[in-house]
Amino acid sequence: MFSIGIDFGTNSVRGIILNLEEGEIISESIVNYPSGIDGVIVDEKDVHLARQNPKDYHICLEKLIKDLIKKAKKEKLFSVDKIVGIGIDTTGSTPLPVDKNLVPLCFYDEFKNNPNAMAWLWKDHTSSDEAEEITDIAKKIRPQYLSKIGGVYSSEWFFSKLLHLSRVDKKVFNSMETFIEICDYIPAFLSGIKNPKQVKRSICAAGHKAMYNEIWGGLPDNEFLEKISPSFKGIREKLYEKAYPSDQIAGYLCKEWSQKTELPEGIPISVGAFDAHMGAVGAGIKEGTLVKIIGTSSCDMMIYPKNKYLKDIPGICGIVPDSIVPGFYGIEAGQSAVGDIFYWFAKKFIPRFSSDPYKYFTKKSEKIKPGQTGLICLDWHNGNRTILVDQKLTGLIIGLTLNTKPEEIFRCLIEGTGFGGRIIIERVEDYQVKINEIIATGGIAEKNPLIMQIYADIMNREIKISDLPQTCAVGAGIFGAIAGKYFNSVEQAQEKICKFSKKIYKPKSENVKIYEKLYHLYKQLHDAFGTNDYNASLYNVMKELLKIKKECQ
Repeated sequence: MFSIGIDFGTNSVRGIILNLEEGEIISESIVNYPSGIDGVIVDEKDVHLARQNPKDYHICLEKLIKDLIKKAKKEKLFSVDKIVGIGIDTTGSTPLPVDKNLVPLCFYDEFKNNPNAMAWLWKDHTSSDEAEEITDIAKKIRPQYLSKIGGVYSSEWFFSKLLHLSRVDKKVFNSMETFIEICDYIPAFLSGIKNPKQVKRSICAAGHKAMYNEIWGGLPDNEFLEKISPSFKGIREKLYEKAYPSDQIAGYLCKEWSQKTELPEGIPISVGAFDAHMGAVGAGIKEGTLVKIIGTSSCDMMIYPKNKYLKDIPGICGIVPDSIVPGFYGIEAGQSAVGDIFYWFAKKFIPRFSSDPYKYFTKKSEKIKPGQTGLICLDWHNGNRTILVDQKLTGLIIGLTLNTKPEEIFRCLIEGTGFGGRIIIERVEDYQVKINEIIATGGIAEKNPLIMQIYADIMNREIKISDLPQTCAVGAGIFGAIAGKYFNSVEQAQEKICKFSKKIYKPKSENVKIYEKLYHLYKQLHDAFGTNDYNASLYNVMKELLKIKKECQ
């Protein structure tokens, strides 16, 4: 028997077909989104705007499934009638305005080229002011709403985007029937669901991004929402009452999509979720494990048993029951930019003689010892997701001189993301969530030994690497198999499917000692620029960087 896992990313849609009996991937494919720049609709006048054309989801999904089936047919035992289920994950929070028939507003001529009528991509930060307003109001009248999401509401999340939409485009706001996460929209249209009220909404999206919690009756109450904005009067009724984990069935493949894809009608489709949460499942998450999903940004995922007491953790993106593995709290943290920072530098400062600047700078950086650059940076080039939750923070490099080389800056940027990851680990463990192992997954984890060794040295922990490509799609495929009743639980599926590389990155003691000194300086900068109650002098930072550099020559 087989299942399909589909992962809608920032720039492309990726998919796999799992042989469930053997626990092997037999087919994989990637289709790039055709719209915008690398699939993202941008605005030269507003660098914070990032949208997606939902037509890309339909076009690319059809191509992807056909390609997956074509490749899978090379396996003698494969046939489409043996596919037991389909799982979907997407970026998030990436909500979309739709009409009463679940049709995206941008599908109509009236809104065809209007970015506000498209999907508001996770990394759209146009609503940073609105996020601050929501945080301030919640602190005053509904502090419990913030307690499960780290104490601060983010511009990457659902209600800040919805509030910004209500202000910048009243026509779109008033024309929509609902604002729906694409992790809910895609399983719905695959199932032929036309009524927004019939869509099963994801607990992952609702709990981590929309302040949903059954403790206070689901979504935020009407009084709170109307306090945010009078335009939110009646908005709760346009959204949803209940949210579901991904081991539940969202619907069944409809006739239209059966004909488009050659798949049998009626295949169960699991409730959607966000890519990082599915990736954690595909990478083998369990209690005591931190899964680092490292891509354009990073997500740090953990789980904790629901039958144990868990404190609220300030600065964490969410503590949500059943959002990763049913029966456990899902704990989400992460960094707003990791790979994006490296590729930004490689593209902006490309050597004229190199066709692959990323590879060039990586190779040059390998020859540099820890501390030898005399540099340290704050990795906030796309804001701070955790633990400060402030999208108005920006990147910073300290220690530049007229002798600084480009590859030294590149290495400094890598180290900065490592320090940012360590901040997250320390915050989580400060609140008694013990981390016994780290598993890394994603393109960077698989392909860049330099970055992974630097991370192991900075964090002073071993890092295991998932040996499965496309772990987000694998996680989706696992939930598709559960929906199809092949597996009874996530744990049973993981035991069969999840695999790890023989390569384990172990911290090197001589590097750990130097990074301890640099981390102390990073913490000083982190608190000085990221908090409003830091009063100590930074006079020592440049001097100590020079001292460390001299010692490392």
